[in-house]
Amino acid sequence: MTRKLTQGSATHPLVWFAAIICTVVAIAVIIVSIVVFSGYMIIHPRVPFITVTSAHLDNFQNTEAGLLETEITIVVRAENDNTKAHASFSDTSFMLSFQGLNIARLVAYPFEVNKNSSVDFHYLVQSSSIPLSPELMDQVDISLKRDRIVFNLKGNLRGRWRVGLLGSVKFWGHLNCQLKFHPSNGTYIRSPCSSRAK
Repeated sequence: MTRKLTQGSATHPLVWFAAIICTVVAIAVIIVSIVVFSGYMIIHPRVPFITVTSAHLDNFQNTEAGLLETEITIVVRAENDNTKAHASFSDTSFMLSFQGLNIARLVAYPFEVNKNSSVDFHYLVQSSSIPLSPELMDQVDISLKRDRIVFNLKGNLRGRWRVGLLGSVKFWGHLNCQLKFHPSNGTYIRSPCSSRAK
């Protein structure tokens, strides 16, 4: 009794072509991952941030008619601690408020910060004739007697830093802090106020 031997069908050339393409793509992904990881370990990029470095309460008056007049100087610094990467900031906007009342919006046009450098922005906030409710007038009187006035500064910024041939990385920064002053002489009571991640 004889058996007829049958040969397996040959693999289609398109299958071999697809297998080769997948292999090349996989090798390319591995190489790119190694390059990016090595670059990150060498450069150690750190997220740029914004912080309030100083401030002064130039004027704070509450009239008998219940109108608040205030003037504040605020210095905001954009810092880039990276020694090998430039940083750029955009959509920088913060709201200064007092007891829930919006006083002013602090904005900055898109700007860049060089490697291992910083840029300062000096804001002079002048606001007059802000009507206060009787409750807020009482709170202002109490704050003046305690010689301690608190403002809130809250907002966001969008940034990007370029890491050489590795491309760019985008990030969002958030600022939410209190600016405290002695109204008797306008001095700023220093406290942490930064978008740097804790």
